[in-house]
Amino acid sequence: MKSSIQKKIVLSLLFIFPLVVYLFFASGVNNFAKLPVLTVGVQSLASFTSIENKNIQLEDHITILCYWGNDLSLKQAEAFNLNEKIYKRFAEFEDFQFVVLVEQGIEDQVAALKNALQEGTGIDLSKWNFLTSQSSTIQNHFASLKTPLTLDTKGASPYVFIIDKEGKLRGRNDDEDQGTLYGFDARSVAEINKKMIDDVKVILAEYRLALKIYNTDRKK
Repeated sequence: MKSSIQKKIVLSLLFIFPLVVYLFFASGVNNFAKLPVLTVGVQSLASFTSIENKNIQLEDHITILCYWGNDLSLKQAEAFNLNEKIYKRFAEFEDFQFVVLVEQGIEDQVAALKNALQEGTGIDLSKWNFLTSQSSTIQNHFASLKTPLTLDTKGASPYVFIIDKEGKLRGRNDDEDQGTLYGFDARSVAEINKKMIDDVKVILAEYRLALKIYNTDRKK
């Protein structure tokens, strides 16, 4: 009996310890904590159409959500920042995805941007998902985030958002610069490096730790 208990303890440690180490090395204020939920009930993507003809959902995915309006020529720098600093680092995770909401009629711009992102790198961009709809639908979806931010005259925002597997907006409620940090400024490589990378690591580790605990409990 004692031997069986000891075996279960050892197995649990073997599952959990790597996740603890992962969190430890994810530098930043959110170490060993869940990324705070800022908004519950972000709208689904049911009213949007995938340019790639895929069934894209927020549910069961960790999503980097972008609102890029109707002129992607203004978003190239942001796209390159995110591709280099976030996408390349985390695309290997099966449940990770980018979702970019754009207005209908700019499919050629989307193709050109994806070609530019891939040029010279050969990186698989299959988790860059572009979805289209009318500007009013995009406005309504943005409003469901319930942030003090707004879309510009092009229907776009420089801020990108972390949405969890339950459709909740995650961010920071104790940010040293803004107090509540709803989204990350993709124009700023410094903000991506200092804050966004850390927060994506934290939420990925959070779900993997929960999965390890669940699988361990099932084996008891």
